[in-house]
Amino acid sequence: MLARLSPDVRQYLLITGNYWAFTLTDGALRMLVVLHFHQLGYSPLQVALLFLFYEVFGIVTNLVGGWLGARIGLNRTMNLGLLLQVVALAMLLVPAAWLAVPWVMAAQALSGIAKDLNKMSAKASIKLLVPGGQQGALFRWVAAVTGSKNALKGVGFFLGSALLAAIGFRAAVAAMAGMLLLVWLASLLLLKRDLGKAKARPKFREAFSKSRAINLLSAARLFLFGARDVWFVVALPVFLYDGLGWDFWQVGGFLAAWVIGYGIVQSLAPWVTGRRRGQVPDGRSAAAWALVLAAVTAGMALVLGHGLDARDVLVGGLLVFGVLFAVNSALHSYLIVSYASEDGVSLDVGFYYMANAMGRLLGTVLSGWVFQVAGLTACLWISAAFVLIAALISLALPRHPAVAAAHPG
Repeated sequence: MLARLSPDVRQYLLITGNYWAFTLTDGALRMLVVLHFHQLGYSPLQVALLFLFYEVFGIVTNLVGGWLGARIGLNRTMNLGLLLQVVALAMLLVPAAWLAVPWVMAAQALSGIAKDLNKMSAKASIKLLVPGGQQGALFRWVAAVTGSKNALKGVGFFLGSALLAAIGFRAAVAAMAGMLLLVWLASLLLLKRDLGKAKARPKFREAFSKSRAINLLSAARLFLFGARDVWFVVALPVFLYDGLGWDFWQVGGFLAAWVIGYGIVQSLAPWVTGRRRGQVPDGRSAAAWALVLAAVTAGMALVLGHGLDARDVLVGGLLVFGVLFAVNSALHSYLIVSYASEDGVSLDVGFYYMANAMGRLLGTVLSGWVFQVAGLTACLWISAAFVLIAALISLALPRHPAVAAAHPG
């Protein structure tokens, strides 16, 4: 069937399939680690610290990976990411007595490197598969791969919880490692060689973006994703498990449904944000949607702080938050690919996702610490403040991304 498709569509499907398989294991591993180690008696802050190197190395990987992708090709960086995830999973198959905090942190560090190599490669590749003047098509392709990826991450959350309850931590990790190893072997054979390789071999200093638009968008992305993770990564699943008394199946199922819905909304973002009127989003769109998200997050914190039923606030509020955050994220994902220079696209995309990883790191550490000392409501107030900062930064973004893409400086 693949042979009958055009080369660009075939590569797009292969890249998306790789990204899907990786994301499934990444989401499942996140839930496995959070719930398994919380069950072993780790505090929320200790659980958050297990992901410290995952996020730290993600920052470095996006910067170095963007430069590396421009030098050796995005197919190689994507395949390297898949292989490193297999190794990271294998590290968790050691005897239980070896699973001390430093060892798990090291495995998570390797997983963080793998994830950001894979994501940077997938997002940057799309820029090269869509003709330069077709901004509407670019938005649809980016929204489709981003939305489907997040839907699969939600499935991964549920899969991780279900496997933990059904077969235990070790067997679940072994099954995922075996599946991903097969995907890696197929990718080695099928991905186009030299995809995304720059015409001139870039120097490492070129990994730091000189584009004002990309620098501003990266700063906004940092605060946007810090706002999500400050309450979603550790505080929410632990609160659902301890505060509301939910079991593993309920926690994993709820978070999975949320992320799946979030991914579906991301896929529909081109229609939500004005495609029917022939519009593509710009900086004003990013600022407006972020302001709405900040207001909703502050509203959740306000009503939760006044003693309303936490279950109703979280379930209902999360639905609204998820829709709005999905649109914000899809707008950002489109804008970075649009702003990026076509030759050496991975340099710009890598720099941007470095900022994304910095936001996740900040949010993850705060999620464990703030929840432990001040509770979930405080996490939500910090989240609202972060989204507001992202909105204010977005006000300075260019109004016409197609023009900015043609003249990235």
